[in-house]
Amino acid sequence: MNHTIKNTEDLRWLIGHTGGFRSGYVTDLQISKRRLFDEGSVREIPAGTTISLTIRYEVRGYVRVAKLTMTGVTDFSVFEQDGTDCSSLGVIQTELNAGKMRFWFDPQGELYVVCDEAHLDEISSPCVTVQQTAELARWTFQGRTAEGPTVEWLLHELDRAGLPCSWRDAMRTVAIHPAVQWEGDLIPADESTASVDHRVHVMGYEPLEGEGFGLMLRVIGIQDRRMSRILEVLADQITQQFVGDCLVGTTIIPGREWEGWLTREHQTRHRR
Repeated sequence: MNHTIKNTEDLRWLIGHTGGFRSGYVTDLQISKRRLFDEGSVREIPAGTTISLTIRYEVRGYVRVAKLTMTGVTDFSVFEQDGTDCSSLGVIQTELNAGKMRFWFDPQGELYVVCDEAHLDEISSPCVTVQQTAELARWTFQGRTAEGPTVEWLLHELDRAGLPCSWRDAMRTVAIHPAVQWEGDLIPADESTASVDHRVHVMGYEPLEGEGFGLMLRVIGIQDRRMSRILEVLADQITQQFVGDCLVGTTIIPGREWEGWLTREHQTRHRR
């Protein structure tokens, strides 16, 4: 989901689509100020401010992670006092006045932005209930094409990578969400008995709206380098062969940037 907000109709769409981010919360806030060097005055001059909010919220059985990027910011307030938390949202308020958009993210105006326009990037997935078994990693991909990976495609890519697996359909009498099309577990081929507490769980589902597909991969069980490798191989191949965006935690990553992001993460962990 990618949408640019420039006018009153776009603002109406934003509130209608998100429900005003009711009962959501801000997981990340970034402020970026650009400055350019002016050769005439031999000074740096302001060249624009951008504010990005990452918001996690739920609607109609979907978990959504939205990144709202506001550009051409001319006024803003980001203020928290001891004992208050501006990250928890009720319903945001918006208006367009004199060509400027105004966003109030809390009733007191302590999180407030005036800007020229905004852009919404969003990934949604069906709500997944927390299980007793530990979930070590979760990776979600929202594709923009009608056709996405199949179980056979996943198994073929793992065979090519030297990580052969078998597939076990999820045994459910009722789907966890009507949008779920298929789900099951990837089991390393050399495991004689597949433990329900040690697997890569895969879920294919329909997007909340519009054309495309959703795919969620979850590493479940004990810490195991092979399981992590299965997830990495599939994530790399999916982002190379399908157009879309990834979600890791509450970080939205364009698919074309996934490999570079993963490399930076590995380098950071190594330095630690």
